[in-house]
Amino acid sequence: MSNIDRSISGFGPYTHMLVRAADILVVALAGWFAYWLRFDSVFMTERYQWALVIGMCIASLILPSFSLYKSWRGKLRVILAMKVVVAFLFVGSILSVVVFFSGKSVEFSRIWVMSWMILSALFSVVMRGIAYPLLNIMRMKGANRKTVMLIGDAHSCATAYQHLQRVPSAGFDVARILVVGEDEHGELADREFEIHVPGEKITDHEAEIWICLPISEGATVRKIQKDLSFSTSNLRYMPNLSDLRLINHRISNVADLYMMDLSCSPMTGWNSFCKSILDRSLACLILLMISPVMLIVAIGVKMSSSGPVFYRQERVGWNGKPFDILKFRSMPMDIEQSGVHWGGAKHKKLSRFGKFIRSTSLDELPQFINVFNGNMSIVGPRPERTVFVEKFKSEIPGYMQKHMVKAGITGWAQINGWRGDTDLEKRIECDLWYIENWSIILDLKIIFMTIFKGFVHRNAA
Repeated sequence: MSNIDRSISGFGPYTHMLVRAADILVVALAGWFAYWLRFDSVFMTERYQWALVIGMCIASLILPSFSLYKSWRGKLRVILAMKVVVAFLFVGSILSVVVFFSGKSVEFSRIWVMSWMILSALFSVVMRGIAYPLLNIMRMKGANRKTVMLIGDAHSCATAYQHLQRVPSAGFDVARILVVGEDEHGELADREFEIHVPGEKITDHEAEIWICLPISEGATVRKIQKDLSFSTSNLRYMPNLSDLRLINHRISNVADLYMMDLSCSPMTGWNSFCKSILDRSLACLILLMISPVMLIVAIGVKMSSSGPVFYRQERVGWNGKPFDILKFRSMPMDIEQSGVHWGGAKHKKLSRFGKFIRSTSLDELPQFINVFNGNMSIVGPRPERTVFVEKFKSEIPGYMQKHMVKAGITGWAQINGWRGDTDLEKRIECDLWYIENWSIILDLKIIFMTIFKGFVHRNAA
C-alpha cells in the first residue's frame, strides 16, 4: 500500500480497535449460537465456556496477522471476505491443536467447533458487509468529511489530489493547493491552485494540511512546518519515494524513536510464527503423503547411476545465511569437477532418469525435509549457490533483498514461468513483489497454482 493509501485511509486507529472488538464479540456470539444449534440449550457448560474464552484469545492474536484491519477504503471486497474465512479456519485449527494437546479433545463436539468457526466467519463478513457501505454512504453525504490543503511540488500535489478524487469515500475534500516553486502547467489543470512564493508566511483554515515534497527538499519541509507552527490543523508529510525501491515500507516506533521503514522483512512476530506453523504442518503432511513416491524415485536414482541418492549443495537462505539444500541426484558424481557455471541447464549431462525427474520437478521433493527442518519455506524465492550470489548481488539491483524471507520450493516467479534459464532480473522482480505483498492467503494461492502448473513446465530442467 502506498503512502497516499495510508494517508487517506477511511479507518483510523480508533475504528480499527472497534472492528477488532466487534470481531471478538462475533466469535463469542457465534460460539454461543453454535452451542445452541448443537445442544438445543442456551446455557453453556463450564468447559465450553472456557473453550469460548480460549477461542476469543486465539482470535485476538491471530486475526490481525491476516491484514483484516488495514484500510479497505470502505468496501467489502471479495479478497477481504476470503481473508476472513481463511483467518477463522486458521483460528479453528490452532484451537483444535490446543484442545488436542490438552488431552480434552474427546470432551468437545467436533461439530460444535466446526460450526463455531463457520458462523464466526459468516457473521464477520456480514458485519463488514453492512458497516462498510453505511460508512461510505455517510461520507458521500458529507458526514465526517475533512478539508485538506496540499502544499508541495506540482507532481506530488497532483498525485495526492487525483487519489482523493478516486476515493471520495475516504472523507477528504481538497480545498486549496499551494505549489512551491515554479508553475508546471497542465499538472493540475482540473484544479485551481496558487503558487507559493518562498519566504511568505503560509496561512491555513483547513482540518488537514499535507506537505507533498521529496525527501531531498527537507529544508523546504522544515520551513513550511515552521510557518505552520501556530496552526491547529493536522499536519502530515507525504514524501515522494518513487525513486526508492521500497519493500514493506511504513512508519515504525522502535525504542521510542520514529523511523521510516524503507525495506523490511514481513517475517516478524506473528507473521513469522504463522508462516512457520503453516510450513512445518504442510511439510509433515506432504512428506507422509509422498513417501511412497520418494521411495520409488530414490530407487530409480540408485539404479540409473552410481553414487548417493541425495545431492547436497550449499545455497544462500534467509538473512544471507548458507544452508545445505537437498535434491534427488540427477547428474553424475564428477560433473562439476571442471567448475560450476550458472544457467545452461538443458546442456548439462543428466542420466535418463535424472532428466525425467528434473523435467517433472520430482528432484525437488527432498526439499520438504529442508522445510520441516526450518531451513526453507514451501513458498519463497528460490535459493542460489553462494558463488553466484556473490556475482549477482553487484550486478542486479535489489538482488540481496530476496533473502529477507526464507527461500522456497515454489514461488511467485516459478508459477509465472520464470524458472530455469530465464531472465534473472524478471525473477528478482517477482521475488521482491512477493515479499512486498506477502500474506498467508498469497502463500496458499501460490501453493494451489503450483499443483496445477508449477511442477511440469517448459523451462524446468
